Amino acid sequence: MDRALEGLRVLDLSEGVAGGYCTKLFGCLGAEVIKVEDPAGGDVSRSMGPFLDHLPDPETSAAYLYLNTNKKSITLNLSTTSGVETLKTLIPSADVVVETYAPGTMEERGMGYEVLESINPGVVLASITYFGQTGPYRGYKGNSMVGFALTGQMHMTGEADRAPLVGAGFQPEYTAGIHAFDAAMAALYWRDSSGKGQHVDVSVVEAMAYYHEFAITTWTHLHTKNIRTGNDYPVGGHPLTMYQCKDGWVSISSVMPHHSENLFLMMERPDLIDDTRFASAEGRWEHKEEYDESLVDWLMQHTMEEVVEAGQSLRIPVTYVPTFDGLFKDVQLSSRDYWVALEHPLAGRHLYAGAPFKMGATPWQATRAPLLGEHNEEIYCGDMGLSKEELVQLRERNII
Repeated sequence: MDRALEGLRVLDLSEGVAGGYCTKLFGCLGAEVIKVEDPAGGDVSRSMGPFLDHLPDPETSAAYLYLNTNKKSITLNLSTTSGVETLKTLIPSADVVVETYAPGTMEERGMGYEVLESINPGVVLASITYFGQTGPYRGYKGNSMVGFALTGQMHMTGEADRAPLVGAGFQPEYTAGIHAFDAAMAALYWRDSSGKGQHVDVSVVEAMAYYHEFAITTWTHLHTKNIRTGNDYPVGGHPLTMYQCKDGWVSISSVMPHHSENLFLMMERPDLIDDTRFASAEGRWEHKEEYDESLVDWLMQHTMEEVVEAGQSLRIPVTYVPTFDGLFKDVQLSSRDYWVALEHPLAGRHLYAGAPFKMGATPWQATRAPLLGEHNEEIYCGDMGLSKEELVQLRERNII
């Protein structure tokens, strides 16, 4: 079956989440992604875990297995001149190169964009770093906490009288990976008409700051700053938060006047519809404690399923707040075949998240992540024409 990006070749020189997720998207859509890994241990995500049965093994890291589906793995020591020269033989066939080295590293090693362009004028180089290739912070180190903190995301998260809260997981890197994929695809589109590649410079911090539409416009329009309100969200009134019910948590978003009226009907309290305290968004926020008295009492008598079914039947934006176990059991995701089971020779059979979209003519694909250097012979001997003896020599010299 045809895939949308079939025929494209992507060289993944990246380490970790941002580049790994960017190239994962290419692979899911049919591009041939060649993961270039250091022979001394491979991609850093191989050491991140969690590991199967809690036993550290670079082949069973859940992080690596998720980030590197639909890829081929070759080993190559790019800190050596021979390694760099070997990589250059792959550049003529590459459409995209993705890297996450510190700014200046590619140039220092003789792999800068100008060099790659001289070999292949149509190649697109996507560089993903925390602060970008230029600016006073270009040499700074970054991680997820830096991404959440410096972009103002932490300033908006948590309770007003407590320290700001960091977000969960590696969202800054995933966000940058998505934008790197988008920008590289746009560069490929431009290449089709111009015949020229280009250098795409992606900053994790800028990718995260891009999502600050509401906070930024609040400041630019009103010169007021947002305050941390925990799970409450005063804009739009009340309730717009999380509540505990009989067997878990639900999210209730009553942002329109008819939502609030229907919520009273759901609670079997139509008398509250005419209560002047709750007639406006401002009133509901000002009297939220009184508002919640009846609501919380009703919720604790009902299960999550009962609350969601009752609320949605009245067109109220209500949903579960599931545990991960509940997420895998969600009937909506299951009905759309979202979860994909993949078999790995060492990690075994596990479920993985599927594509966040459906494509009718060119569906995405799902194949397991590769073993370290699994495709050395295929690429070096099959594509580059090296003999098995030469492959052995490269391995003995620690080049692959």
